[in-house]
Amino acid sequence: MKPTVGFGQSVPEYSLRLLHWFANEIDINNNDDILLTFDPNSGAYGSHYYRNNEELLDPLLRGYRYYTVGNSYQDASLGLPDYVAESDIEDSNRVRIIIRVRQQNAARIIDQVYITQHYETYEDQGTDYDPQHTYPVTVCLLRAIRKFSLDRNNINSMRSLRDHFGSSADDSQLWGNYGYLG
Repeated sequence: MKPTVGFGQSVPEYSLRLLHWFANEIDINNNDDILLTFDPNSGAYGSHYYRNNEELLDPLLRGYRYYTVGNSYQDASLGLPDYVAESDIEDSNRVRIIIRVRQQNAARIIDQVYITQHYETYEDQGTDYDPQHTYPVTVCLLRAIRKFSLDRNNINSMRSLRDHFGSSADDSQLWGNYGYLG
């Protein structure tokens, strides 16, 4: 697993859509605790238990479980919103969010979040996740992603983020397939 995503690497649009939805679906309290707002055992939002058979992530601690979220083909009572699920982006259903969750009283607390994707079909790896495309997602990034809307009028926020991090992306790249969310 790569520890960070360097600038200059493109992030598929579908990954950004899924992360944006997730960042707005969870609760983050003042202590930076991430609280899950749905039951991942119910299949809501394409979620299900993740066994980590390929040892992609750290072994689980007692009382914790991994779940994946984002299977747009999974039938559930709570489905992903249209802007995520009905994407016309090729191979969009390969992307998933993996969360590590522990139950504390009535609350489900997430202490790790990852964005990942299944291997390409031609790689003949079945449904395993690709460790070269698995990245940790911080609470700070989730908070930042919440601030973006998914419409074209948000280009000024994209410019601000670009300028803040000293990226060399020009405006046409912000509007391109990987910088624009809507």
